[in-house]
This record gives sequence, C-alpha cells and structure tokens, in this order.
Amino acid sequence: MKKRPHTTIVLAMTVDGKISDRQGTAARFGSAADKAHLEQQVALADGVIFGAGTLRAYETTISVSNPLLLQKRQERGQPPQPVQIVVSASANFDPQWRFFQQPVPRWLLTLANSQVSHSDRPEFSRIVRAPGHNAKINWENALKQLSQLGLKRLAILGGGELVASLITADLIDDLWLTLCPLILGGNSAPTPVGGEGLMQIAGKQLQLLEVKQIEQELFLHYSFISS
Repeated sequence: MKKRPHTTIVLAMTVDGKISDRQGTAARFGSAADKAHLEQQVALADGVIFGAGTLRAYETTISVSNPLLLQKRQERGQPPQPVQIVVSASANFDPQWRFFQQPVPRWLLTLANSQVSHSDRPEFSRIVRAPGHNAKINWENALKQLSQLGLKRLAILGGGELVASLITADLIDDLWLTLCPLILGGNSAPTPVGGEGLMQIAGKQLQLLEVKQIEQELFLHYSFISS
C-alpha cells in the first residue's frame, strides 16, 4: 500500500505540445470549459502543488468558487479550499501578488537546508522541508510528509520541471491533458514535461481512460502504468 497521496497532473497544452510561448508568458489559451475543468479537478484535491516559476508567471492561483463544487467538498468533509503548495528553495516572491491576498491556505515546500523561515514569509501558514540532492527535492519524502499532514489527493499544476521530477520518480497516478486548438512553436517554449528527458526505452507508459470533446478542445485522461 502506497504511503503517499494520490497524484493527478492537470495541464493544458497547444496542439504542438507547448504550455506557454517562448517568453514563458502565463498560458491563457484555454477556453472557459478548460477553466471549469481545471476548477473541478482542483476541487477534488486536498492540496494543489505548483512551482515557483508558475506562480511568478500567473501571480495568482485557481480557487474553488463554483457553489456546487464547494457543496461537494463540504459533503466529503473537506475544507472549502485545498491547500495551495508552492515549491521553491528561495521563496523570493512579491507579497503584493494577488496570490497572497486570496482566501486560500498557503504552504511552502522547500529544501531541508533552506534558510527561509516563517518570519521571512509569514504569508505561508506552514513550511514543509524535504531533503534533497543537488538542489532537487526528494519527492518521495515530500509526498510522504504531505500524506502525514492529511493530504490524500494532490493536483499537480506545473510547470514542466516539477512535473518531470515527479514523473521520473514514478510518483504520478494519472494525467488530465487539455489539447487546445493553437500552435505556438519555438525551441525554447516550455512543454508539459521538462527536465533532461527520458530515453525511449525508459519512457513512461500511459493508458487512455477517457476522451471528451467540448467544442474545439479535447480533454484526455490517462493513468500511468506502473513500471
């Protein structure tokens, strides 16, 4: 039996596999249906994880506002909002960003040897520290800690480096991918999975669970096949 939360990646990408343009602009190419889908997935989670780069790009996060989704959370015994967990070694953020004004619980996930403290970043109600190597978090340890803190379901919202770290460590259960009718191109434009990449022989195998089409977008649901 796994001693970690259930993990779901939720991303939108262009037809050519980009999650942003070459300048790393906040991706806003998803439709209203995609935004509703994202909120639905967030509403199922106890915690939402995203990297520092994602926060810097958007300066905000998605919270649960749909009354029906809020009601379902209450029926499941969940608080109104999932915990918003930012991954960062330095926590070098502007406290004036909208994220820090939103009525959501905020945690910081950082390296065990990080010098960031509550006095430095009082906006975060909890700082979770995980061991690491070469400035990279030990995700197995981090997820185990989050499970011990009561988080049983996590939604992973990016960016590509964070997603790559979790996939490489075999710590992802399923993936929701929205395919949007847009092409951006660019060698430097980020993709859903960054990092060094895997050789074909070591690639992660997926099983397609569901396909939905809403107007011009496709919503693809995959599970990860255990290696």
